[in-house]
Amino acid sequence: MEDIVYRPYNGESDLQHIIALVQNELSEPPHLSFLAYPSADATAPIGVIVCKQSLHRERANRGYIAMLSVSKAWRKRGIASALVRHAIGVMKADGVEEVVLETEHDNAAALALYASLGFVREKRLFRFYLNGKDAFRLVLSVNGVPAKPFNDSDSDDGR
Repeated sequence: MEDIVYRPYNGESDLQHIIALVQNELSEPPHLSFLAYPSADATAPIGVIVCKQSLHRERANRGYIAMLSVSKAWRKRGIASALVRHAIGVMKADGVEEVVLETEHDNAAALALYASLGFVREKRLFRFYLNGKDAFRLVLSVNGVPAKPFNDSDSDDGR
């Protein structure tokens, strides 16, 4: 392990290697990853959502939104909302009972987006991200059972 070298991303020259690793090693199934394009003949996506679906200890079938991103030039046009709704629809058709995700506690745009789609704050996760920021775990009930709303006693500070 001493011979392994770690370095930051160098741009285009590293991209093909990253793509290969993601294609070969990504745990999220490709059928739950969706890209948004500005037109049918466009070659570059303007948005992406990556999800997975798995069994969870108390709930038989849980969806998870691992990543959502829309190009800055295309934000505020409903693309993120459409990607989330589409992904939830696919997971719902496959029997999910709830969908969960985490987002930074101070990301007002993301919190507003998910609230508008029916997600509720389930728990605050202290120092969740590598940058030291806290996160909220958000939950959307898909089968009609309401998610438990967040309160301060539900915080997870790692103790």
